Amino acid sequence: MDTQTLELLAEFICGDDDKKFPTYRSSMYLSRFFENAGLPRFKHDGSTRKWWVLESLKQCNPDEIRKVIARLANPREYRADKALVRLALTSLNEIVLLEGLKVELSGPNPIIKPVTASFNMDDEPQEERKLAPLPPPDFSNLKLPLGLDVIMVQRWNEAELCIEHGAYLMATVAMGGLLEGILLGALLNEPRQVNTSTTSPKDKEGKVKEFSNWSLSEMIDVAHDIGWIDLDVKRFSHSLREFRNLIHPFEQNLHKANPDGDTCKISWLVVQSAVNDLARTLE
Repeated sequence: MDTQTLELLAEFICGDDDKKFPTYRSSMYLSRFFENAGLPRFKHDGSTRKWWVLESLKQCNPDEIRKVIARLANPREYRADKALVRLALTSLNEIVLLEGLKVELSGPNPIIKPVTASFNMDDEPQEERKLAPLPPPDFSNLKLPLGLDVIMVQRWNEAELCIEHGAYLMATVAMGGLLEGILLGALLNEPRQVNTSTTSPKDKEGKVKEFSNWSLSEMIDVAHDIGWIDLDVKRFSHSLREFRNLIHPFEQNLHKANPDGDTCKISWLVVQSAVNDLARTLE
């Protein structure tokens, strides 16, 4: 890394400016920081803090620098204080952008990604996109079985809590569960129409299966076949279904998939669109 970048990291680690950096570290805590980052060989010798940290960083190889950056972004370093974690990520990303890097959180774990740094001064400054909470759909329009609409809202809110805390996989799984819940509720309300679909799954005797035994994939296909959801909602719903299946660890390992904030944003829109289509056709 460029020496100037390392100097900015040293200032971050020392934390003298509380408006830019989340925590101040005295001599003892400088040593503890490096130990927590997996670099216990660095023990503060009592010299000027910033210059000692800078010299320590200059002795680190690239993998060790990544450990330092990851520790600076780790919520554990700030006892999971959201405001401090947010400040840490903002300030840290301003520094490492100079080196073509960006730090994000996957749950409590920092991930360092390569990015293309742009400093075109002709561009208007743009605010970084944030995954803002969305209000839950009006599930009452779907005429779901008594009490199910309340559960749907509760699950929507819990999915937002998962997103807020970086638990993107669990949020995506929750969205898949929401999709299954609203489709099953619609099937239960309109059994006669559903049973006329040629795509309704049959048992060995050729009879339509009990709705409780339908897979989410079958629900999606039948809902489209009878005109409840449009083609785009059908296709995106199948994508959400595949992400929901990542709740199985072996499935996630097989596909090497790690849902992120963008995955959650898409999942939100899929559920919202399914609710809109169902409300329109069932009204």
